[in-house]
Amino acid sequence: METVVNIVLPDIPRIYTALAEWLACLICISEVKRRIGGWKLAGISIGMLFVQSAFLYLTVDAEGIWWMVCMAVAIAFMYVFLAACCDISLRDTGYYCVRAFVTAELAASLEWQLDCFGFFTWGWTQVWIRGGLLILIYALVFFVSWSCYRKYENQEEAIQVTGKELASCVIIGLAVFLISNLGFVSLTTPFGGRGAAEIFNVRTLVDLGGVAILYAFHVQRVDLRVRHELESVQNILHNQYVQYQQSQEAMDLIHYKYHDLKHHIIALRAQENAQQRDAYLDKMEEEIRNFEAQNRTGNEVLDTLLNSKMLQCMKKDISMTCVVDGTLFDFMDAMDICSIFGNALDNAIEYEETVAEKEKRLIHVTAHAQKNFLIVRFENYCEEQMEFTKVFPATTKRDTQFHGYGLKSLRYTARKYGGEVDINAEENWFVLKVLIPMKMREA
Repeated sequence: METVVNIVLPDIPRIYTALAEWLACLICISEVKRRIGGWKLAGISIGMLFVQSAFLYLTVDAEGIWWMVCMAVAIAFMYVFLAACCDISLRDTGYYCVRAFVTAELAASLEWQLDCFGFFTWGWTQVWIRGGLLILIYALVFFVSWSCYRKYENQEEAIQVTGKELASCVIIGLAVFLISNLGFVSLTTPFGGRGAAEIFNVRTLVDLGGVAILYAFHVQRVDLRVRHELESVQNILHNQYVQYQQSQEAMDLIHYKYHDLKHHIIALRAQENAQQRDAYLDKMEEEIRNFEAQNRTGNEVLDTLLNSKMLQCMKKDISMTCVVDGTLFDFMDAMDICSIFGNALDNAIEYEETVAEKEKRLIHVTAHAQKNFLIVRFENYCEEQMEFTKVFPATTKRDTQFHGYGLKSLRYTARKYGGEVDINAEENWFVLKVLIPMKMREA
């Protein structure tokens, strides 16, 4: 071992560094929704490997501050690679870039340290042994990294890194890089060493610590985000149920008023009235019959909720039609019924208010059974070209980080019963479908 310490060991070959950075980027690309695929993805990947390798090879003689500048450019290439292939925000791209760079530093440092140890201690000069070691160490490091992160990744939803989170991640990555490489820049730093093996140990251990810190940081932020999302969904569910209870009281009062109004009409008809008054009374009776007929689904919770939403639509000049078999929802909890219909209709009403032409403010609701599935379909007129982020439509509100919790709450409820939500735009109609297996009715 003393011989290894005193020998001036060569630094990591630049092609090894380029390969590690490229593989780290591929691991990150595999975890997120991609902007491109197939031959385009393969072509850009191969092209970026060539560019990264050529750049680091041509700058092999750079030392000191220029070496650090070259590493900064290499990181910029990684960022461009991720941005070109991944359908994520620029902040998320930066987050993945830092993670990929630190992981690549660990893989390259660990492999080269073991390579040099075997070469100088045990005489590993055969190309196939050293090449096999490269493949083994890189495969091990990147497989462990992929396995650890994959259980926290969801391609349906972006990780939505905040500015502070990205800044924290960059600071961690920068600190790891500087501390692990200061010994190669100057021996006069506190982190330098007289022997190359000392510097190699420092670099590998600091890189390992950096990877562990970034992983712990990632797990913590994901757990906090999931907890916040669950609390938000539960709050929405509770608020929908509270709205239902308030609607129930309001609808009871309305029914009493309509019942009294019918008696008033009977009394008026017993008197001599002009033809116009008769026509007016006929119209009032027709409105009462329509109101009563439109909201008899066979489920009291649905009747109350639909009546409430229909009154909202009437106030806002929105035409809402419902063809719903309420008996199909007998197996569902009242709060879950409120979540599905309340969130879907609230979103539809909110959008229809923005439609300038009142005759185009249309909402259709249907619910029926088909092929052992309960299918609930919400449609509202929409002339805009909808853009979707993951599975949800893109928001136009300022708060982009925590938008769409109404739809998330709806999806959460559907999945509770083994179902799923499908959202798309079809010929000037925004369509939201909820599918729930009918076998759950027996539960």
